[in-house]
Amino acid sequence: MNIFSVQDNPIPSMAIVAIAILGYLLFRFSRNKSGKIFTATPIINSFSKDITDLARKNQLDPVIGREKEIDHLIMVLSRRTKNNAVLIGDAGVGKTAIVEGLAHNVSQKNVPASLFGKRVLMLDLNALLAGTKYRGEFEERVRKLTDEISNSKRKIILFIDEIHNLIQAESSGESVSVGDIFKPAMARGELQIIGATTKEEYDQYFHTDLAFKRRMQPIFVKEPSKKDTFEILKGVKSKYEFFHNVRISEKVIKACIEQSEKMISGRSFPDKAIDLMDEASSKARMGCINNRPVAF
Repeated sequence: MNIFSVQDNPIPSMAIVAIAILGYLLFRFSRNKSGKIFTATPIINSFSKDITDLARKNQLDPVIGREKEIDHLIMVLSRRTKNNAVLIGDAGVGKTAIVEGLAHNVSQKNVPASLFGKRVLMLDLNALLAGTKYRGEFEERVRKLTDEISNSKRKIILFIDEIHNLIQAESSGESVSVGDIFKPAMARGELQIIGATTKEEYDQYFHTDLAFKRRMQPIFVKEPSKKDTFEILKGVKSKYEFFHNVRISEKVIKACIEQSEKMISGRSFPDKAIDLMDEASSKARMGCINNRPVAF
């Protein structure tokens, strides 16, 4: 007897039709407008930005001259144990750019197989801390975030800029140790973290939780030289030329490096030189009265 015959056996046939419809609905409504599957990470999505997705869409600036640090970071993340990293360097040296370089490599599968399909997410600390007025609210939010990442089948690398702020985050005026929440998931290999901080803040805050510190492999990021900064600005200037509708000469790049060294203290190359190039481009554009690119 043919069980697929509606006449001979109508009940299984109806069940098959229902299963087919259910399968279609699951396919249709588990995807967004671009056809990608929705991730089951609503909490982490609310408090983070997907850098790998930005890299895939070519929305990140190119990373110049940081191949050594990116390779070191990939090596640490590919370890079987203690596969978490903390980037240590002065403000403006390009710690975030190194993570963006990692995200670009991941999106292009230019990484070991163990990192294929990973999502590099930048945590928004301000959003995570917002509204946690009462004792326990912040800890509960971090626990839910950690549980969600743990259930993502090891597909998330969490980037925490200024990670010292999270270690010493305060709720109701009391210091909270986030390390105690993170450590079990890190020990099981379910949570991978990249932190970024300065040498001073690393020395000041990480000694308060030595077990957490041992799980984070330090990667020191030095300030680039003027020569390297020049190459970095040459590499990113096309983004600013397009945005401001200007043409930036090498003479202007050199002037931005020299003037930022004199005028901007407390910050490092290349960030302060890039900022000055951005500001100079904006001022040049303001003086233009037509839509033709301005050369300066």
